[in-house]
Amino acid sequence: MKPKPSNTIRRGQRALALLALALFFLTSALPLAAQDEGDGASGGEAAAAPVVEENVSALDLYKQGGNFMHILLVCSIGTIAVASYCFVQINRSKLAPQGLVDQVNAAMAAKDVGAAYNLCQGSSSSYAKVIAGALLKVNFDRDLANKASMMDASAEVLDEEEHRQMVWVNYLNIFATLAPMIGLLGTVWGMIEAFDKLATTSGDAKQLAGGIKIAMVTTAGGLIVGIPSMFFFFFFRDRVQGMMTVIQRHSSFAIDILSGEIRLQGAEQPGEESAAE
Repeated sequence: MKPKPSNTIRRGQRALALLALALFFLTSALPLAAQDEGDGASGGEAAAAPVVEENVSALDLYKQGGNFMHILLVCSIGTIAVASYCFVQINRSKLAPQGLVDQVNAAMAAKDVGAAYNLCQGSSSSYAKVIAGALLKVNFDRDLANKASMMDASAEVLDEEEHRQMVWVNYLNIFATLAPMIGLLGTVWGMIEAFDKLATTSGDAKQLAGGIKIAMVTTAGGLIVGIPSMFFFFFFRDRVQGMMTVIQRHSSFAIDILSGEIRLQGAEQPGEESAAE
């Protein structure tokens, strides 16, 4: 019987669908806006002079955005760096390697606490730290080898590990919040300069429109950085929560083996595996 998809996968699928829909509308709206601008300019100045289309590159827009674009560039580099780190670190092989789980279960089944603890000490994974914290509370003279204290200790270490992993993920939330705000600030600053120039010179509406266009570049830049940052924040937050659930289930299973509530021949696996990788 195949396991049902987890809530994490369903949330990830919905997030991917929303991102694809947003990108579709964005790519659809840009050509239409460019076409409308070209039609309006050709209709208003057809009698005066021929319209010359300007090819504006991304680098040109970056330069037009002013100093605020430098801050957005730093945010974009930070987003890429943190997302790459999370892709490498937040996965099953790093947080709960299957080989270590099998070895710990085998040691627990043999009631070899020393071997299990040494295995955990030799690994930097979150699962190893959780089991090591629980093994420090083992006492075979008490009921179920002091299972209650072991469960409490493992829960404390698990909370610490979740917080440690979420430190990096929260940086994505910071970039997702700051980038649109910086872009909006750049737009307001640019519009102030445009209106100030219009008030102090004999500028016309075309000059004002050009100034506002340049000012809007920072808003677009902030959204370009903020939208992927927000997506990756929710993606990795759900991934961390899913991995913590996997670690909690495996640690509870190992403690049950050691306490004698589960009697196995060898290192069996707990029920269904989570789909979180």
